[in-house]
Amino acid sequence: MSTESLNRTSIEIENPSQNIEAQKKVNVNVLKQRLLEEKKKEKVKRTIIVSSVVASLGVLTFLTY
Repeated sequence: MSTESLNRTSIEIENPSQNIEAQKKVNVNVLKQRLLEEKKKEKVKRTIIVSSVVASLGVLTFLTY
């Protein structure tokens, strides 16, 4: 290997690490918004499950009488 290829490799290795360090900043508001959206989805799922259980119990009760 020549010295040029080694120099290019070392330069390429340094640049991605600098990009990674720059991307480590976290926006707290974005994380909070994601958390709120996730909680809303869970609430909707829970509501659907509970309502389907209640509806099926109602249908079973209606069919037995």
